[in-house]
Amino acid sequence: MEKCSNKYSKPRCEEIVRFIKNEYNRKKIPLHEPRLLGREMEYLWRCIDTGYVSSVGEFVVDVEKDIASYTGAKYAVAMCSGTAALHMALMCAGVKADDEVITQPLSFVATANAISYLGASPIFVDVDMETMGMSPKSLSDFLDLHCVKRYGKCYNKHTNKHISACVPMHTFGMVCQIDEIAQICQSWGIMLIEDAAEGIGSKYKDIHCGRFGLAGVFSFNGNKVITSGGGGMLITDDEALAKRAKHLSTTAKIPHLYEYDHDEIGYNYRMPNLNAALLKAQIENLDLCLMSKRRQAERYAKFFETMGIKFINEPIECNSNYWLMGIILEDRNKRDELLEFANDNDVMMRPAWKLLSQLKMYKNCMKDSNQNAKYLVDRIVCLPSGVLS
Repeated sequence: MEKCSNKYSKPRCEEIVRFIKNEYNRKKIPLHEPRLLGREMEYLWRCIDTGYVSSVGEFVVDVEKDIASYTGAKYAVAMCSGTAALHMALMCAGVKADDEVITQPLSFVATANAISYLGASPIFVDVDMETMGMSPKSLSDFLDLHCVKRYGKCYNKHTNKHISACVPMHTFGMVCQIDEIAQICQSWGIMLIEDAAEGIGSKYKDIHCGRFGLAGVFSFNGNKVITSGGGGMLITDDEALAKRAKHLSTTAKIPHLYEYDHDEIGYNYRMPNLNAALLKAQIENLDLCLMSKRRQAERYAKFFETMGIKFINEPIECNSNYWLMGIILEDRNKRDELLEFANDNDVMMRPAWKLLSQLKMYKNCMKDSNQNAKYLVDRIVCLPSGVLS
């Protein structure tokens, strides 16, 4: 209790921790844990009984249909992680070595890593204060200042490299102003791939995130709203892209009754049937999880309003899944005081990620001021956000 040094901050830290412990009614509270609410065991046993536990089985096909139907996409391809899905989306969209891809600095490292897997270089443009996702203004300003359009494609005037794609990320499930970003990308001849890893269940103007560009990807890691343990999904309305993504993610194997033949370098990225069985049961309770998280967000918002602390509410025209709920404090010192106190008292809280543009392997990449991202990363505290029973 002594580590919250400021006389004003210490009682405030205590009050916040007390409220959260009362909400979750537990001694130790994780940041986000899976809730197994339905037929998970039944479906897992079905896998075991049939022997289909790897990348072939009924549940892999089922969850692809379920996610396509839920999001309104024409096609969905199940993969072993959200990172793999993003890698495949970029590859199948035609991103090549020495291309440049615009993304945002406030994101999990997988966003930039997937770009780098292809030998492309990320460019980091700033985020909006409200959405925490890519700012359409920052994107437009960067393109106007640094880029030129040649033969329908966008090129960086300084490096002379092709800017082939743009990858905004929907931070904590809050959808960015994705329709404006889509319009900017279209006018510059840039492919739009949505990193919706955190966004299952989130919509913008009543359209599910991941559906505004050529493709979108989701993560079903153990800390997401619903989980397959480890897994991801690519969605698209482009039939050719979906077929190629499925082919490449299945080691580029040519279908045959018994022969093993592969027509190009592929990837062992398909989601195993065991993981898909878990996800199938989770999808059946997705709407219940979303309702529970929305109620929790409402209680958090009311509580922090009484304390004069900004709770991160969904942006205008966004219907958020509230994957991670958070607050914005006055400065980095206040942020760190609360983080230290809460974690010392068995309430797991976390800051936002270190900005990608500040990581060792990406610090020399091209970027704008990243002003808003720097402000937010110094002040955001992510609160326990698990689904309550």
